[in-house]
Amino acid sequence: MKILVLGAGLVGGPIALDLAKNGEFKVTSADISVESLSRLSDIDGISTVQADLNNEEILKSLVQKHDLVVSAVPGFMGYRTLEQIIECGKNAVDIAFFPEDMFGLDAKAKEMDVTAICDIGVAPGMSNVLIGYGASMLDTLEKGITYVGGLPVVRTWPFEYKAVFSPIDVIEEYTRPARYIDGGRLVVREALSDPELLNFPNIGTLEAFNSDGLRTLATTVKGDYLIEKTLRYKGHIEKMAVLRDTGFFSKEPMLINGIMISPLEFTSRLLFPKWKLQEGEEDLTIMQVIAEGLKNGIRQRFTWDLYDRFDKVTGIHSMARTTGYTATMVARLLSKGLYNRKGISAPEYLGQDAGIVNFLLDGLKERGVVYKETHEFVK
Repeated sequence: MKILVLGAGLVGGPIALDLAKNGEFKVTSADISVESLSRLSDIDGISTVQADLNNEEILKSLVQKHDLVVSAVPGFMGYRTLEQIIECGKNAVDIAFFPEDMFGLDAKAKEMDVTAICDIGVAPGMSNVLIGYGASMLDTLEKGITYVGGLPVVRTWPFEYKAVFSPIDVIEEYTRPARYIDGGRLVVREALSDPELLNFPNIGTLEAFNSDGLRTLATTVKGDYLIEKTLRYKGHIEKMAVLRDTGFFSKEPMLINGIMISPLEFTSRLLFPKWKLQEGEEDLTIMQVIAEGLKNGIRQRFTWDLYDRFDKVTGIHSMARTTGYTATMVARLLSKGLYNRKGISAPEYLGQDAGIVNFLLDGLKERGVVYKETHEFVK
C-alpha cells in the first residue's frame, strides 16, 4: 500500500518513519520545507516531495497517486486539505485539528465512498477513543474527564513550557472559549478558568484549566459531565491570563508609528523562539482519562493513565510519539480493513469496538506508548 503523509514536521516526520519501518508501506512525505524533508531523505521506504500543499492542483496530483493519506498539516489548512483528499476519493487519517466542524464533510465523504478518521492524535484522539470505550462498557456514562498536557522535562523560566506542534494552536487554547457538558447541558466558560491542582506520579503537582478540547465528544457521547482540561506547571495559567487580558493575543491590528500591527503576530514573534523545543531537548506527555458511570446499577470507574517521555534512542519527542503513533496505528487499522465506516468518523466511534481499542493500545505499547488501565467500583 502506498501512503502519503502531508507534513514532515515534528509530528509528520515520525509518522512517516513509523509507517515505513520494516518496509510495511511505501511512504511519500510531502512538505514545503526542504529542511523538514531533509531529515527523511535518506530513509529506506520514504520518498520526499517538496510541495506547496496549499496549492489544490499540486495537492490533488499527489493524493491521486496514493492509496491512503495521513494529514499532519497545520490546523488552519486542515479542513480544506481534508476536503480535497475526499474529493479525490481517498481514505484519510487526519491530525490537523482544524477549528471547523469535521462533520461538515460527512456527506461528501459518504458520496465519495471515503472513510476519514479525524482528530486522531493523543488528545483529541486516544482520549476520545477511551471515553467512547468507557461509555460502551457502562449502561450510563456519568463522567467523562480528560486531563492532558505536553511539557518540557526541564522547566525554564519564565514560561516553563515548550510546544512540539504549532504554537499558534497553543495560543488558541488560551483564547478560545471552552465548552464542556455539565448536567447534560452545554456550558461555555472562558479558557484558563476553573483551575485545579492535581498530583501525578513521576512529575508532582500540575495545574489544570478549562480549554476547548472536548470537540466532538460534546455531541457524540451522552454523559452528565464531559470535560477536557489542559495540564501545565504551576503558575502558567496566571502568566497566560495576563498576556491575554492585556491584549497581547488579540488578532485586531493596531496602529503603531504609522504601521498596522496585530498584537498576536507581535506576541508570537516573541514567544515562539522561547517555546521551540531545541534539538535533543526532552519533553513529556501526561494524560489521565476517566470514564465513570453505572453498570447493572453499580457505579464503576475506568481510568487510563499515560506518562510518556522523549525517546533518547530515536530522538523523537513524546508529543510526536503519542500523537503520531496513534495516527499510524489507525492507518494500519484502515489498511487491514478492520474499520470500514464510510463518511467522517470521530475518534470515539473507534472506541465502540473493543477489538479496535485493543488493536490500538497493543500497537502503541509495542512503540513504547503505554496506557495503564485501572477498573474500580465506586461507592
